[in-house]
Amino acid sequence: MRKFTEQKLLVATHNAGKLVEIADLLKQFNIEVVSAGALGLPEPEETEDNFVGNARIKAHSAARASGLVTLADDSGICIDALGGAPGVYTADWAETPNGRDFHVAMDRTWHELEAVSAPYPRHAQFCCTLVMAWPDGHDEVFEGVMPGTVVWPKRGELGHGYDPIFQPKGYDITFAQMPAETKNKISHRADAFKKLVSGCFT
Repeated sequence: MRKFTEQKLLVATHNAGKLVEIADLLKQFNIEVVSAGALGLPEPEETEDNFVGNARIKAHSAARASGLVTLADDSGICIDALGGAPGVYTADWAETPNGRDFHVAMDRTWHELEAVSAPYPRHAQFCCTLVMAWPDGHDEVFEGVMPGTVVWPKRGELGHGYDPIFQPKGYDITFAQMPAETKNKISHRADAFKKLVSGCFT
């Protein structure tokens, strides 16, 4: 497995919140973390039907354009009774004419579960795939998962995305009822990051 030996890491995102979260997870290594958005890089079209494929598109596109080692993630919620949907289309379910609204996405999720009379508990997993790509085309892939169930009605004001309807396994509260420091220790992204740090940074 190739080690990260640079002083600067590019993160293939235009999401400021995601950049802060990733920079925080890597702060112990004293590296500069910059975003594709800050460098004015375009967002490539995500044309794959799986998390690994889309993360690879983002990572390699930014690595080629910048000449920097680049980290990309693709993540979403996969619901068993919906055949793994929304999966890679997790954010797409939130699209409205006025931008993304995850209340719309959560409402759609519940209506689709009701339409198929999904049995309880309604099992789901949050999945995160991280790809670290080098400008020479090499990459390393790390996958993280947090199993749980979809609950209704929505509970909690914290977090983002589908957090108000996702109750992680072993807990009686949703991600949106959980302090960030707790969620960030157990989440799918934390799971993937532990593997990334072990593989490429230590």
